[in-house]
Amino acid sequence: MPRDPDRFACRDCGDTFARWAGKCPSCGAMNAVVEITAGEARLAAKSDQQRSAAAGLVLEAASSTANAPVPRLATGFGEFDRVLGGGLPPAATILLGGEPGIGKSTLLAQATGLIGSQHPALYVTAEESVDQVRRRLERCGVVGVHLELSGSNDAAAIAGAIRAGKHRLVVVDSVQLISLSTIEGEPGGPSQVRAAAATLVEAAKASGTALVLVGHVTKDGGLAGPRLLEHLVDCVLAFEGDRYADLRTLRAVKNRFGSTSEIGLFRMGSQGLEEVADPAGMFIADRDAAAPGTCVVPVVEGNRCMLVEVQALVNPTQAPQPQRRVSGLDTNRAAMVLAVLARRLRFSLANCDVFLNVTGGVRVAEPAADLGIALAVASALREIAVPADLVAVGEVGLAGELRPVPRYELRAAEARRLGFKRLIGPGAGQGRGRVVCARLDEAVTQALGG
Repeated sequence: MPRDPDRFACRDCGDTFARWAGKCPSCGAMNAVVEITAGEARLAAKSDQQRSAAAGLVLEAASSTANAPVPRLATGFGEFDRVLGGGLPPAATILLGGEPGIGKSTLLAQATGLIGSQHPALYVTAEESVDQVRRRLERCGVVGVHLELSGSNDAAAIAGAIRAGKHRLVVVDSVQLISLSTIEGEPGGPSQVRAAAATLVEAAKASGTALVLVGHVTKDGGLAGPRLLEHLVDCVLAFEGDRYADLRTLRAVKNRFGSTSEIGLFRMGSQGLEEVADPAGMFIADRDAAAPGTCVVPVVEGNRCMLVEVQALVNPTQAPQPQRRVSGLDTNRAAMVLAVLARRLRFSLANCDVFLNVTGGVRVAEPAADLGIALAVASALREIAVPADLVAVGEVGLAGELRPVPRYELRAAEARRLGFKRLIGPGAGQGRGRVVCARLDEAVTQALGG
């Protein structure tokens, strides 16, 4: 094996040399040059490279106030601005995902049109023609005088338009259909999506332009493309809802400029999306309080409380496998509540089909709806209606106990505001209109009688 050549280094400055010297040629220190091993020489060379690279690193004080903050750009939709944390920040990149036909393009066309009435904005479509976008803007009545349209899938050209800095907002619909000619692969492939998105994000940060990208979703509901796409952007928004209903929900999955607990509610109308500013009682407006098998539950979405109606239908059957159909609720939690009713309260559900539904197209996933599900099923089985002035909230345990849920005061206040006089659940204290129960059988007796 050939022997590694001897190397020498200065103990003071760290520079390496091919031969020994009594005086360091770099710092002038006397008797500071010593012999080092080959491994130590490689480590010293790497340190020299890192020090040279660090010389070009730009450092700024964290308390610097040289640059005044630029105000956020209002979209014209109060619900949209709420989810973003107060509007579109400059140089921010937002990724909006949702199922096909849910209304992503309509939402962004309306927001861009409203912004384009006061500020320069650009809407780039890679899916539709420019004429289709123009007709959508005309139908919604938001054709801004400063709004420009473009039909292109060239990421380099779009990045050049962003870097020019002429627009306050640029919308690209969608990121899966744009590509770079310098990258191999078809549009929508992982390499193309990664490279195209990185190019657009870099241009937006360099010019201070707010950028909104539309993203497709997979059949599992996740955003299509590489996971890196979600790390590149500043905000990830999910536009959700049932395409056969008119309610749409906008929520933040990731937000570097605000909270992820806020949601925005919209309704799809004949002229586009309309804001739902006060959704608290819209889901119980047509409720038949005298019908058995229904119960009102105050659920919390973000910082909002909404009252929803949980419906249950229990029907005897001769089939060997009774049906369990759930719409708008967590299937696992609904099955657990039914098991607790059968085991702890001795309800005869083994020979019955059970159908559960939440009206209005709302999806409820929080455990606070457990008690409402249980009372609705008990009401349907006994054919006794839950009192019209009562709402229920509480988590049901496997032993039949009721557990408190967060934001109890908010739920109680919203129920009182909408005219409900009693709230049954495991809440602390005996406040006005509260029916406190520690176990599920007590709650069923209080609500439906013995």
